[in-house]
Amino acid sequence: MVKKMIQAKKETIHALGIDIGIYTADFENEYISLTDIARFRSSDPRITIHSWLRNRDVVDFLGLWEALHNTDFKRSEFDTFKKDAGSNAFTFSIKKWTDEMGAVGIVSKSGRYGGGIFAHSDIAMEFASWISPEFKLYIVKDYRRLKSDENSRLSLNWNLNREISKLNYRIHTDAIKGKLILPQLTSMQKSFVYADEADLLNVALFGETAKEWRDENPDKKGNIRDYADIPHLLVLANLESYNAILIKEGVPQSERLVKLRETAESQLGTILSLDLQKPILIENGTKRIVK
Repeated sequence: MVKKMIQAKKETIHALGIDIGIYTADFENEYISLTDIARFRSSDPRITIHSWLRNRDVVDFLGLWEALHNTDFKRSEFDTFKKDAGSNAFTFSIKKWTDEMGAVGIVSKSGRYGGGIFAHSDIAMEFASWISPEFKLYIVKDYRRLKSDENSRLSLNWNLNREISKLNYRIHTDAIKGKLILPQLTSMQKSFVYADEADLLNVALFGETAKEWRDENPDKKGNIRDYADIPHLLVLANLESYNAILIKEGVPQSERLVKLRETAESQLGTILSLDLQKPILIENGTKRIVK
């Protein structure tokens, strides 16, 4: 389900000399500025947008989109709303659309900079087609370029942090071998010790064991860590190093779980407040995110 948009991250695409803003709150659903798209045709974008919204076919399209993507959409209210669509007296009110019908596909944002009317990318592309099929193709081209750049950065960062986690895993297992693996244990018993410590980290970071995750996701290949995002992989690498130190210090497992959980929550909070899409430079001993 698509949720109401709250500004979290802003990007800009470019088409025929026009800058078009994009916002996303969940890094899955993106909202594109209809106001910026409309500037291609008119110096008064709001009039152009509302002219488009008055069309009966457009209202039907918006209603269908909401029905497919928004479980909170009030269909009965929509049926009443659309009766006058297309008539000379019909006016499409975005406020009424969102407040009375629970729609999320189109939103109006206030503000001198970055404000305007935004729509989910599905809807924005329909609007762009109405403005100009040629202009839409240029929008699609740069939008795909943006997605390709983002995917490349995410893939590189994910693989790098996965490798860091693997290196720390070796440090972690060496500590287990040196302090927790007794000489008289059988091979199977040793494997249980390693798995138990791995699950200690899983519980501290993900809140569940590897088996619990597999039971919940029988159709997925791999393990819980293969599906971790970049922030969790970064914290996992740190937890493996920290647990290795705690093991060498002889801290009991129950106490280690508490310490690891506290560390995971603290570090995740810090990392999630950063923009990991942008590189971090170190200048004179001070870290800063590249703008």
